[in-house]
Amino acid sequence: MKNVIRNAYMAHQAAGVMTERSFPMLVLKRMSVNDKEGIKELFADVFTKEPWNDDWSDKDQLDLYITDLTGQSISLTYGLYDGDELIGISMGYIKHWYSGTEYFINEYCIRTDRQGSGAGTFFLSGIEKDVKRSGIKQIFLLTETDSPACAFYKKNGFSGIPEITAFTKELPDV
Repeated sequence: MKNVIRNAYMAHQAAGVMTERSFPMLVLKRMSVNDKEGIKELFADVFTKEPWNDDWSDKDQLDLYITDLTGQSISLTYGLYDGDELIGISMGYIKHWYSGTEYFINEYCIRTDRQGSGAGTFFLSGIEKDVKRSGIKQIFLLTETDSPACAFYKKNGFSGIPEITAFTKELPDV
């Protein structure tokens, strides 16, 4: 149970979230930096396409990024498998905050051709159950407000925080 969460499929099926036809065998697993090759492949495949169109052509930068997210002592990474095939990833970290421990999701995705099928909701629900069993009180994430992901997270019970905004500052070349 520690590294593999099974039987969530049956619970979701009974609740009407998924049908047997959706996915015959979905398994949620905790992952680590040792799984980074598969993670990099799925991550780049999803995020270099619409609506994100990220440029991950620099393979060294991609390797460093995935290592940053999966290789730290506070990293918490999940994979969603359909049989032996990785179809979803959630990469983040555990954050000890004054109001309780949080799971901060940096990256979350489902293989493009499986999006809209219920797999993302199934995956998120399994993650919620697993982190709750670990004593985590909240999941926190950021996404673009004009992306399909925003509607997905709202549909799955997440809400925006009006008092918070994201800032960025690009540093000019010296």
